[in-house]
Order: sequence, then structure tokens, then C-alpha cells
Amino acid sequence: MATTTRKAKMDADRCVPAAEALARAFRFLGKRWNAVVLGRLSEGPAGFRELSRSLSGISDSVLSDRLADLTEGGLIKRVVDEGPPLAVTYELTERGAALMPALELVAKWAEENLPAD
Repeated sequence: MATTTRKAKMDADRCVPAAEALARAFRFLGKRWNAVVLGRLSEGPAGFRELSRSLSGISDSVLSDRLADLTEGGLIKRVVDEGPPLAVTYELTERGAALMPALELVAKWAEENLPAD
């Protein structure tokens, strides 16, 4: 009996850090549009206008905020081509690309388990 209780406590101790990590991840990714912007950038680099057109329903101000959040979080980078003309594109960083397999699994789960809007 003591061995079973000790094992249950050890398993619970391992779950706490995982739950905390998930909570942190979803606080960041759960911000409306963050994961969607990342998903779009997984298709390749894009400029602001291209992103705005491809993500129907997002306002320019929200897109600007999300791009800043994702850049600050190290998941995307802002690349400036001095031109002329000046051009700014956004692309996934290595950290952002590392997240794509997990987001693809979440998307697959949603397709199979959540009704479409």
C-alpha cells in the first residue's frame, strides 16, 4: 500500500510542472489570433497586407498587436528589406517552427472533434 501511495505522489509531482507549462503555453497561444497567425506563417514568410488579407476577420490593429506579441515571444521575426521600396515581412523563427507539429495536432483534433462555426 505504501508503494502505491508513494508512486501516486511521484506521478502527481510530475503532472504539476506539465500542467503549469500547459497553462503558460495556452495563456500565450490562447490569445485570439496568435495561433492562427503562426499557422499562416507556417506556409512561408508574409508581409502585413498579405497576412491581413489571408486572415479574414482580424483588424489591422489586432494583427499589429499579435505580430508584436509573437515577435517579442521569439516565435516570429520581422525582416526589413530597406529596398527601395521598403518591405517588411514576418517569418517563423526556429522556436516558432518547433511549435508547428503541436499546432497541427491541435488543428487535426479540432477538425475531428469540434463543430465548425
